[in-house]
Amino acid sequence: MPVRTCCFVIRKGTNLTTVHAKGNVVGVFSRSAGRGDDAADRALQLVLASLEDSKAEDIVTINIAGKSALGDYMVVVSGRSNRHVTAIADHLITDLKDEGLGNARVEGLEAGDWVLIDTGDIIIHVFRPEIREFYNIERMWAAPEIEDGTVH
Repeated sequence: MPVRTCCFVIRKGTNLTTVHAKGNVVGVFSRSAGRGDDAADRALQLVLASLEDSKAEDIVTINIAGKSALGDYMVVVSGRSNRHVTAIADHLITDLKDEGLGNARVEGLEAGDWVLIDTGDIIIHVFRPEIREFYNIERMWAAPEIEDGTVH
């Protein structure tokens, strides 16, 4: 089965949003002069590698730095079932702990419909596809700003 690496990229100022289908993760954020080895960027690479390793589907990375005080990045992914969602989240939590980033707050792990993992710099949402489609949080965060004058 062929592997798709990137479906589309939306650029707005210095923020970059990338949507991934199954397969390899390519560049997911812009590099500005002062951010080369930033801790949030390194943590994001760890998160994306863990999600790819767990066979998470439809990985979306949204740069929310400057848009929200919640963190620097939001990552939204899907699992095929409750069990897959839980396995993805468990694997990610273990990888974060192994790398010394083990203070993540976790919500929804018991149900397996929507697991929220908050590392401080990165907020990861792991959904079952139906739940993800219902809440559609990527659309909310990728919406154009009003002063932009751009509406799609």
